[in-house]
Amino acid sequence: MSTNRLISTAVGLVFGLFALGFGLHWTVNRVYVPAGMSLQLRYKGPLLFGDRQEAEPGEFAKADEIGIQEQLRGPGRHFYCPIWWERTLVVDQIVKPGEVAVVTSKLGQALPVGEFLVDGDLDGEGRATQKGILRKVFGPGRYRPNPYAFEFNIVAKDNRKPEETQKHAGWIEIPAGYVGVVTFLSANERENKLSGIQDDVLPPGIYPINPREQQVDIFEIGYRETSSTVVKQQKGNQVLHDESGEPIAVAETGISFPSNDGFPIQLDFTAIWGVLPKDAPNVVRTFGSIEQVNEKVIKPQSESICRNTGSSVSAVELLVGESRQEFQTTTSESFQEVLLDKHITLLYGLVRHIYIPQQVRKPIQMGYVAEELTLTRAQERLTATTEAQLREAEATVDLEAEKVIVETTKLVAEALATGEKKARELAADTSRQVAAIDKEVASLESQKIVLLGEADAQAEKLEQEAKSQKFALAVESFGDATSYTKWQFAEGLPEMIGLQLMYAGEGTLWTDLKNVTPTLPVRSATSPANKTPRRTGKTTTPTNPSQP
Repeated sequence: MSTNRLISTAVGLVFGLFALGFGLHWTVNRVYVPAGMSLQLRYKGPLLFGDRQEAEPGEFAKADEIGIQEQLRGPGRHFYCPIWWERTLVVDQIVKPGEVAVVTSKLGQALPVGEFLVDGDLDGEGRATQKGILRKVFGPGRYRPNPYAFEFNIVAKDNRKPEETQKHAGWIEIPAGYVGVVTFLSANERENKLSGIQDDVLPPGIYPINPREQQVDIFEIGYRETSSTVVKQQKGNQVLHDESGEPIAVAETGISFPSNDGFPIQLDFTAIWGVLPKDAPNVVRTFGSIEQVNEKVIKPQSESICRNTGSSVSAVELLVGESRQEFQTTTSESFQEVLLDKHITLLYGLVRHIYIPQQVRKPIQMGYVAEELTLTRAQERLTATTEAQLREAEATVDLEAEKVIVETTKLVAEALATGEKKARELAADTSRQVAAIDKEVASLESQKIVLLGEADAQAEKLEQEAKSQKFALAVESFGDATSYTKWQFAEGLPEMIGLQLMYAGEGTLWTDLKNVTPTLPVRSATSPANKTPRRTGKTTTPTNPSQP
């Protein structure tokens, strides 16, 4: 066999082994974890060679130990050979809104006798290391706990009404007007809580409560009303009344008792009472619920106090104003003291109406009617006297009002006259001051005119003197006045001027002009020879020799 063929065979064998290994890796070793699930792994140990070391019972397997691994693999592709690994898909734990999860730890050391709650979490450094129920409850969300270590128990929302006496746990909602009275089923050393009803209450809100650790009484706070009312006799829909106009009461209704003189008395009583948040734990310890407070305390105590207080007075005292008010005050104060000892707050204890027998009420009412009539007549006389005094006072007020008007008019006139006089004095003084100012202004104006005239004359004088000095200096610079005059004449000539020289014979120049023949050739006015000499600041020599 040739070397090339051996190489080709070796390459093909290697490629085949690689393809086989790759295929096995992507078919046998590959495990796909879908969304919503996790992968739990258990290491089976070495196949032929190596040390087979088992994990400690009740614990996760460490590196190279046979047992279940702590870390779960999330959704996606994972590659683990089934020869060495046991692969199990685990469904995620989903806690829906309104639910909580109570988790039990299945790994770790056992708790002491009598304890069943464990501090800790599902993973990380704070993972629970003892067997028992976790104190922490888990609210809505998705969790990936290892089922080898934790067992999830979903507790649905507690939909029982707050006024029910059952204990509440799980996902509870404390509405406004209520508080939560917490009962610990087991002591919590971390929070320094003893088992039993706690003094701290939960304000309104939503709370996840571990039913194996706590229970909550949803307790109503604030004020409520409890009344004991006398039933009135009726005929059809009409309430029956006696001769005095009082409604006729049905016997033994409302709060009934005999007075100390033996007459049957009935009355209506209303209590406005309630429990404050700080008193709710004591009330729950003592009575259990707000309804039990009403049945066991409010109703019996209100009836007992009214009977005991009312039986110590006569029927007449319950009818008369002052003694009746004293009875109502005593009843309310006694009721308040009883409720205060039971951590119940009384806002009002009201005796609303007292039903007195007609044989006691009628004579007293007649006497009161006569007395009221006497008082009415006396009041009418007092009213008439007061009315007369009122009319006299009104007349006095009218008279004084007229006096005030007259005095006011007089004072106004005096004030106007004084003001007018002052105004005229001010006007005269102002006129005098204006005239003085005008006089001073005229004086200043005349001085200004004089000064301006003198200034103009002086300026004219200086100007003329300057001109004369200028002329004298010019004459002096030319030597005499004739030269200066000639210079002025030359300066007055235009720059482009043409000159001609001619000879005049005997006779008059004007008569011989037409026959004159130039003695010198005449050049063009533009010729350079006929150009007027430029002024250079020196005296110019005249062109015509006949001129001086």
